[in-house]
Amino acid sequence: MTTRANSEFHSPSESGAELSGMTPETLDKIVADREARLVQEPLKELGDKTGIIKGTRTAVRDLWRRRELFGYLVRRELKAKYKDSTFGFAWSLVKPLAQLLIYFIVIGHFLGAARGIPQFAIFVFSGLTAWTLFADIINGGTGSIVANSGLVKKVYLPREVFPLSVAGNALVNFLTQFIILLIAVVCTFQFPHLHLLVFFPLALLLLIVYGLAGGLFLSAINVYLRDVQHLIEVITFLGFWASPIVYSYSFVANTVSGWILELYLANPITLAILGFQRTMWAAGVDAPYPTHMILRMTIALIVGILLLFGAHRVFVRLEGNFAQEL
Repeated sequence: MTTRANSEFHSPSESGAELSGMTPETLDKIVADREARLVQEPLKELGDKTGIIKGTRTAVRDLWRRRELFGYLVRRELKAKYKDSTFGFAWSLVKPLAQLLIYFIVIGHFLGAARGIPQFAIFVFSGLTAWTLFADIINGGTGSIVANSGLVKKVYLPREVFPLSVAGNALVNFLTQFIILLIAVVCTFQFPHLHLLVFFPLALLLLIVYGLAGGLFLSAINVYLRDVQHLIEVITFLGFWASPIVYSYSFVANTVSGWILELYLANPITLAILGFQRTMWAAGVDAPYPTHMILRMTIALIVGILLLFGAHRVFVRLEGNFAQEL
């Protein structure tokens, strides 16, 4: 309260004496005058102003201090998912292996896609492993705040930890699938070429960064618009078939060209999947790939980091009303 506002008040004895001699009309006029003066007083911000960069740095430090909570949430999710299950964590392999079997038999052999793609099973499983990581992060992240509404409403903690824990859980599942992929590669006796391994970290970073950016942004929006979670499931389903997982890049390049092909390659997840296949699909070392792939992936990664930064700022702006909306 400002000094001018404080000067309006007097001691209780003086105020009582003054009020006792006033008519109701006079009191109403005094109250109205004071309300008018208060309305004209400028609002003052409380607390220190936090810049965008400083606010992000503070959020990162806060998350780091609570890294044990992150680990706990990842373990809790894994335990809850396979609780009272006979085969436990092994079920995480059933869906991708079943998908691989269906795509390998139906699309690869019945529809003939495998005829022009050597080691079709390795080709498909490489793309499927990459896509599953991205889809798990963004699909699970979108509903993570709503799914943990009890904690959000009752306990103060960095809300970013929920989408991040989903990403951690997705990485655990990815590691399991990747080990299966490595075993399959060893069984074919066609090993990745060393000079192509540079594509792997770039591809992995693209999947994580874009998955987190989408997960953070959509998890905040989903608190206010619950249809977002269902919409993103449809979009990721369409995105699967728009990515070179069960068909090769050469098929796309031979079908479309010019700006349509460049638009197709502007999708960072497409580049990430191609990067995985470039690394793990040794039988396709001579297959055609986009030109300047490392440059394309590097630019996409820089853009993704900027999008992740922007998604976090949107998340911070919206998280203040999470408890009320939930």
